[in-house]
Amino acid sequence: MTYTAEIIGVGTELLLGNITNTDAQDVSKALSEIGVNVYFHTVVGDNPERLKQAVAIARGRADIIITTGGLGPTCDDLTKQTLAEAFGKQLVFSEDEAQKICDFFQRRLHNMEMTENNFQQAYLPEGCTIFDNGVGTAPGCAFESEGKHVLMLPGPPRECRDMLVKCAVPYLKNLSDQEIHSHNIHIFGMGESAVEARLRDMMNAMENPTLAPYAKDSEVQLRLTAKAKSKAEADSMMAPVLEKIQGILGDIIYGIDTETLENTVVGLLKENSKTLATAESCTGGLLSKRLTDIAGASKVFIGGMVTYATESKTSLLGVDAGLIREKGVASREVAEQMAIMVRRRFSTDLGVGITGITGPDSDESGREPGTVFVALSAEDRLWCRSLSLPFDRGRVRTAASSHALDMIRRYLTGLEI
Repeated sequence: MTYTAEIIGVGTELLLGNITNTDAQDVSKALSEIGVNVYFHTVVGDNPERLKQAVAIARGRADIIITTGGLGPTCDDLTKQTLAEAFGKQLVFSEDEAQKICDFFQRRLHNMEMTENNFQQAYLPEGCTIFDNGVGTAPGCAFESEGKHVLMLPGPPRECRDMLVKCAVPYLKNLSDQEIHSHNIHIFGMGESAVEARLRDMMNAMENPTLAPYAKDSEVQLRLTAKAKSKAEADSMMAPVLEKIQGILGDIIYGIDTETLENTVVGLLKENSKTLATAESCTGGLLSKRLTDIAGASKVFIGGMVTYATESKTSLLGVDAGLIREKGVASREVAEQMAIMVRRRFSTDLGVGITGITGPDSDESGREPGTVFVALSAEDRLWCRSLSLPFDRGRVRTAASSHALDMIRRYLTGLEI
């Protein structure tokens, strides 16, 4: 059976915009990985009548209702009371949960007084499955009523994630005798619409496995998903589809089930025993940041320089001032010399130089915002990409750093740069 779910975020602070509803994102991701279809997200304030209305709507269109928030000790934490009433359940005091709350205060909150209202959290719907809270005081729970599964999770993101992984996902997995397994196919160098156009007929014809595209920052991800009785059976079903996708898209696929483009590049640098240095202007150190986000990158990423101002390009990197005057700071020639000079400065195998215009204005030579040059220098070769990117300072920086990573990937795998 395929289940559908609705996620109801409870909390007036969500409606006021004081906090972002990351719980809904976390729950949606987890449900998609186990084959539960999330059709609706609802947010409602700390108001029992409006929450009742939201639950009434949800029970008419979803098999699974998951709430986040409203399980704490204060007077506005009314989720359990409201859902228990909506489904005709009595709240029962749990001595075990009350003791766990006391233990939590003694063990973790030594300097905080435990007030009587904390025991409100120990009241739970009769006959429910209790979800332990490993990082807070409010237990969650799940129960079935009238063919609907109701799950209640705490609102604080850390508590919600912990309970989701340890309790809610295992509970939901037990509802079906089938398993859901996926492969994530990562693509750089083609937009979502172009990828979808190449794969549209295949995707429309697929039922199990299924294939869906997702647009991400400067790249595209495909999720190939199969439902089967075992992982081995699901992998067997996905293998021919995966091979076909690779045949269609070729070398714009930079990884399967990898985390990021920078993960792939750091791994390839290690495999090839190559070192890298970077000289960045318009990206402001973003490429270096992405590389150093990866544990162990220090073995291959030796260092970087952010030469944002024209003077720093000449004084720190040694870029020829006459070249800058002649060609402009945002030019192919300057990017190439940045790549060469930073490789020499750090005595690395590879050097990257990035210069361009993030805007909002054009430069002195009339080049438009979004004009970027990304150069890669090896000992005996030099490459440069001339880019015209959609103008937005953040998107320009992200795309430019991704192009640099892609160029390194292609060099290390013997592909055309």
